[in-house]
Amino acid sequence: MSARYRRRVGAVRPSHIMYTTGVGSLVDLPNFSVLVRGLDDWSYQGIPEWEPIAEPRLLAAVRSLLHPANVKELRPAPWLEGLDRDPGGPASRVGMPVVPFPSWLRCTVCGELAPIDSRVFGFENDNPRRPHDARFFHDSCPRKRTGRKPLAVAARFVLACAKGHLDDFPYAAFVHKGAECGKASHPKLRMDDRGGNLGANVEIRCVACGARRNMREVFGRWGAAKLPRCRGRHPHLNTYEGTCDRELKVLVVGASNQWFAQTLSALAVPRTDASELQARVEQYWDRLAQIGGRDVLLFARNNLAWMQDFAKWTDDELWAAIERHRASGEHAEPTAGTRGNPDLRTAEWEIFSSPRLPEVTDDFALRRDPDGVPAELKDYFADVIQAERLREVRASVGFTRLDAPDLEDPSLVTRAPLSRDLPTWVPASEVRGEGIFLRLPEQLLADWERRVEKSEVLAEHREAYARFRRNRYSDRISGPFDPMRHWPGARYIALHTLSHLLIRTIALECGYNSASLSERIYSGTGDDPRAGILIYTAVPDAEGTLGGLVSLAEPDQLVRLTRRALNEARHCSSDPLCAERLPQDPADFLHGAACHICLFVSETTCERGNRFLDRRFVVPIDDPALALYQDVP
Repeated sequence: MSARYRRRVGAVRPSHIMYTTGVGSLVDLPNFSVLVRGLDDWSYQGIPEWEPIAEPRLLAAVRSLLHPANVKELRPAPWLEGLDRDPGGPASRVGMPVVPFPSWLRCTVCGELAPIDSRVFGFENDNPRRPHDARFFHDSCPRKRTGRKPLAVAARFVLACAKGHLDDFPYAAFVHKGAECGKASHPKLRMDDRGGNLGANVEIRCVACGARRNMREVFGRWGAAKLPRCRGRHPHLNTYEGTCDRELKVLVVGASNQWFAQTLSALAVPRTDASELQARVEQYWDRLAQIGGRDVLLFARNNLAWMQDFAKWTDDELWAAIERHRASGEHAEPTAGTRGNPDLRTAEWEIFSSPRLPEVTDDFALRRDPDGVPAELKDYFADVIQAERLREVRASVGFTRLDAPDLEDPSLVTRAPLSRDLPTWVPASEVRGEGIFLRLPEQLLADWERRVEKSEVLAEHREAYARFRRNRYSDRISGPFDPMRHWPGARYIALHTLSHLLIRTIALECGYNSASLSERIYSGTGDDPRAGILIYTAVPDAEGTLGGLVSLAEPDQLVRLTRRALNEARHCSSDPLCAERLPQDPADFLHGAACHICLFVSETTCERGNRFLDRRFVVPIDDPALALYQDVP
């Protein structure tokens, strides 16, 4: 719903705000496209009862990433019940604000090209029960016939840069090569889309002076030289930052690289008393950092209302937690290339790997079979847990354009802001589901790591990772560049590959499609060895649990499932091409024996974008010594 037209023009699911249609993204509607406005324009007025989403661990992580840490809440998208009963009532005036973008439109009949504020085009959205019928039209079209007014659609080119700026394409300046039209102050333009299969073949023509120019000129290797300097525009915030030093790129509306979500997610796992205290300290660190001694702490506990949140802990416990957080340096100002995303996996791993399962809650329920791991799988898994109830909370912390954010080094890509001012809240969504947690024997993985450590195959994976990092990030980091920073290691590749093998097999039997499944890989070595896989559902239409996924962790089902997954991993219909694949120079991918037929899953399922996969590290397909599992159960 835009501020100008005050009428619904479409609907999206809350989870789409996290990954597809969040702040700053272009949303393609049936007849035009819109841009989601910044948080400053979101309004919760008219919603009588709404509550922020409670997840202290995730809130603390968001606060630590969005420095200075002033975020106070995780909010759901504004929504009010009653739209179906009364489409024109109060519920129709509550929603996520959008504005038409690009602001240049083209008549689909005569090809006239003009900005929305030129008054050449009209707008209609008269039926509140059919928001998808909202449309712009060209009432003065010289070629219109009797009947409905000709449709006007978005002119399909925009400009973007890697700093997150977005702008309209300057059609008038482009067709006149940066000069003014010699015959009109506001020349009429026409866009002629000629089609073809050799890239863009769209001609812009000035009706007044007859100047013509093809959009093909601004594409390709030398196209950027013919574009203006970036103006630093954030249309979702209605701001201009001034001339930007990044190179502009021409994008087609709907291009997949015009918007990349940057999100954090956490499972609502129970906390131990100590970890709950540490999370509270992180949440209130901007205030606790001012407490310089125990005397000041005692005064604060007796006089400041917010200190009541620490009432369950003694002065000694609270002061020790403050000193521990101060010594850790986690409160320091983040700098480019030196800080990754906050750690949200440790608390989850501690719960899943604990010999004693936590008490059942409305958000979290785990069950372990009394007989333990099935006898046939003793050499394959050290523990199997059925997660009968899970709640995942996701929060949006920003977005990027042109370059996808790096999961480990978020500062390597410039994050665009969600609001004009420092945000006091961020959009969030929560989903519920079920899952299976599998922990692998530590000795099995340690022995396997020693076998493959000096192998040529692992060396190729390491070199490919360094090459991948150099190609993308070496020119963005001042000072020494470590191409192996955040290398996940051989253990991660094996766990990730096994996860994908199980996901593809599970999807055939559990009732959920593979895009509805998600994975969380718990991998670590040295002083903190981890070797776990959580495969779970977390989709909006899976409120509670259906049981189809959890039931596959029953002993007989799990044996059959594992046997099938490992058997099918030995062969791929793309073999021998798939089986022989290695990420060798000059290849710029991060997988070995893996492809869409045997291992790849949807982007919503995989936590690393189908990277770090190789079947030869799980089952024997060439050298048996490389395989984690030599035999099938």
